[in-house]
Amino acid sequence: MRLTDLLHPHLDGVTTVVDATGGGLRLEPYLHLPDGVALRTCQRPIGEGELVLLSYGPDPALHGTEADCLAVLERMRPGGRGLLLFGHPGPEPPYHRLLDGLVAHRCQVLRATPLDYLHLHAGAVFARTDELLPPHDWFGRPVPSEGFATTLRIADEYVLADLVSRSLRARVLDLERRAKEAERARDTARDESLAERLAAAVREKDKLASDLRGARHRVGVLEARVAMLEGSTSLRVGRALVSAARSPRRKAAGLPRELYGLWRARRATPRKAAAKPPATVDDLAATAADGRLHLAHRALTSAPRDRLVLAGVLTDRTAADFTADAVVNRLLPHDGSLLVRRTDPDAVVVQLSACTGDGPWSLAGTGLAPDLDRRLAELLTEAHASGRAAVLWQDAPAATAPGLAHLSWDAVLDADTGVRLSRLDPAEDGRERLREVFRQDSTRVRLAELARLVGAPDPLEARRVAVLAAPRDRAGTARLVAQVLDQLHRPAEVLAPDPAGLEELTGAGIAVRTGPPTAAWVADWTDPAEERPGTLLLDLLCAQEHSGADALGHTATGDDYTFVPALARPLLVRRSLHLSGTAPESWCGQGYRLFAVRGKEPS
Repeated sequence: MRLTDLLHPHLDGVTTVVDATGGGLRLEPYLHLPDGVALRTCQRPIGEGELVLLSYGPDPALHGTEADCLAVLERMRPGGRGLLLFGHPGPEPPYHRLLDGLVAHRCQVLRATPLDYLHLHAGAVFARTDELLPPHDWFGRPVPSEGFATTLRIADEYVLADLVSRSLRARVLDLERRAKEAERARDTARDESLAERLAAAVREKDKLASDLRGARHRVGVLEARVAMLEGSTSLRVGRALVSAARSPRRKAAGLPRELYGLWRARRATPRKAAAKPPATVDDLAATAADGRLHLAHRALTSAPRDRLVLAGVLTDRTAADFTADAVVNRLLPHDGSLLVRRTDPDAVVVQLSACTGDGPWSLAGTGLAPDLDRRLAELLTEAHASGRAAVLWQDAPAATAPGLAHLSWDAVLDADTGVRLSRLDPAEDGRERLREVFRQDSTRVRLAELARLVGAPDPLEARRVAVLAAPRDRAGTARLVAQVLDQLHRPAEVLAPDPAGLEELTGAGIAVRTGPPTAAWVADWTDPAEERPGTLLLDLLCAQEHSGADALGHTATGDDYTFVPALARPLLVRRSLHLSGTAPESWCGQGYRLFAVRGKEPS
């Protein structure tokens, strides 16, 4: 939730908002106060018609301290209100440290909710009162007060909520502990694997240097032999005879004279002087323009790896789905170990259903094919020797291949491999199903979980969106911030000529800057008056992953989920196409794929 959504429902009758945070927070760009409500900083008591802002967090210089909050509570007078902001990360802020102070100064908490900012994680609205005020429900509406019944409701909900949250808190603490242990274990394994790989690289370098010296020696011997043969009298006599036989009329008459000259030269020049010193590899290298020898063919490039690279035992369907977001090298029993060495994958993935269904690895792990079990163990050994993670993708019951559990795995993914959006039918499944798959169950989301486990490039980087904005005034800036933060799929960056007034976006984790976009997709939001629903970017990206299009938008004809020859106004464009500078009217003629979705769903 945004700070303004928590604050504005409680501004009825408030004419002054007092900023008493005292730390390094600058909350004015977050508030978007309506006309008639002023923002001030003062040290006087807070009474009727006033609301005070105070914060408490782990960084005293930024959020303030517990003592600062207690000092503000002492200034509360009947009718005054307050908004307490917590900067503590995690699902449970330390409200208990301020609870006694709130009760002692007769302050009742009316509503508390999490906030979607990097440095502010929760907020609570309270009021100074001499009688019990009605609480608010889940939607922020006040519950009718019935005296003793209201007190009972608050007491009962407190006990029951504590019952539910107790197990959740224990689970969170356990997960945090396990995550830290797994991180330490992975760092230790990574350091050890780096040392092993460095030692293996040194050994390989020494072996290559030895092979190179031997090759140079053999080349020198062969060149010396070639030079001796070319300078030998027998070869020269043979050449003269062959030349005379090919052209008897022209060459036969001069053959005796040529042979006599060869005989005279042989007697005058020793054989040792006839052979030139053989050219070595070093001499050949010295003649190169930059002093280096170059390979005529290279099978690999030295560019940075920006995609997930997998070597896996996968089914045909899974391999086809993964190929859209990763480089997939399928392993076979006869060449799996060699492929792991040559491709240097980010992870070696074994899909359980590939061992239980049809295919070259069928019956592996079941105990019915010992040879396949041995080859699979060799694959994992090769992966560990090269410092790569071996992951078991357990997309079927483990009992169907119990032998896999006894192998050495670095991680186990207990989930299906996801759904590729291109396999769904928008007319049959509907947009809600597409949105759900896109956010939780798509193949790209599953691969992102794998990438986080092995420290590989994140496939979800392909979903980053840059918004081009040009707000003209304060109202346009507030409208832009509201539309961006309202998106179910938030953009990664907002590009504006002047970033002033967009600090709330930065606090929500969205980069605000000028210059060219860096995200994979670009959305043009330069028209401040355009209506943009919260599902706009989500629906456009769902359609893009379904179609693989280069540009998407709405059409005047109301086409939905179909390729079109032109777009009235592109709403989402691939970054490379946006930076090319070509006119949208020529995109279709240049081979770019244009896709249309309906702007509003039919009611």
